[in-house]
Amino acid sequence: MPELPEVETVTRSIAPLVGRRIVSAEFRNMRILRGGDPDRMSAALQGRRIGSVKRYGKFIVVTLKGEPAGYLLLHLGMTGRLLLGGDAGKHTHAIFTFDRGLLLFDDSRQFGCIQYSDEFPVRVARLGPEPLEVTYDEFFSALRRRKTRIKALLLNQSFLRGIGNIYADEALFRAGIHPLAMANRLRADRVRKLYDSVVRVLTEAIDAGGSSISDYVDAEGRKGFFQFSHRVYQRTGEPCVNCGTVIRRILVAQRSSHYCPKCQKR
Repeated sequence: MPELPEVETVTRSIAPLVGRRIVSAEFRNMRILRGGDPDRMSAALQGRRIGSVKRYGKFIVVTLKGEPAGYLLLHLGMTGRLLLGGDAGKHTHAIFTFDRGLLLFDDSRQFGCIQYSDEFPVRVARLGPEPLEVTYDEFFSALRRRKTRIKALLLNQSFLRGIGNIYADEALFRAGIHPLAMANRLRADRVRKLYDSVVRVLTEAIDAGGSSISDYVDAEGRKGFFQFSHRVYQRTGEPCVNCGTVIRRILVAQRSSHYCPKCQKR
């Protein structure tokens, strides 16, 4: 599933849509729509201009100009892709035609979603803080209140929005923290390392265009490169880049977790 760096990269790549007018919106698959029929959604979007395109966690929120303002919510799910231009294919489930160009929503597994609302989406408003904006003091205070495994906490979107399996594993490795460590028992110096690691990993991944492990590309069809910088994620059985110990895999919160048993301590 695309995580914060991938969604941020896609968001930036569709930024040229700001100011453009939606001529028409065609929805070919009801499964990806949330809270409305395709004809009503198409009518609500037709003629509206794009005011802004922003990422909130793993969601993209497109603000539409007008009175009242409207909000188009996009989630890529596991295999969703937003593509500027090109030809529609068998996995194209939505086509947005603008006064200049097209935006296609492709999703082979159909776990992504599109939603329109007159008010800011509630499901986005309920998310936790932005990892690249939260202060260390806020991070420390919130972590101290959570009696749960640190890997599970990093995946909890009400704690921080946008972090998924890839970047939780990579941040924990850089901080030297075992995925099963209890969040509320971490010493202050280890919490500081984790906070810095989260920011550093996400920033580096965004700079690299994200991780292209499966179908992920940005809106121009370009792959990311951060997968070549992964130190533990999906490296089970390979030697640790720091100490040579074999990387292991366990399940935490029903998710695969990759770690070095020597470098990462509870």
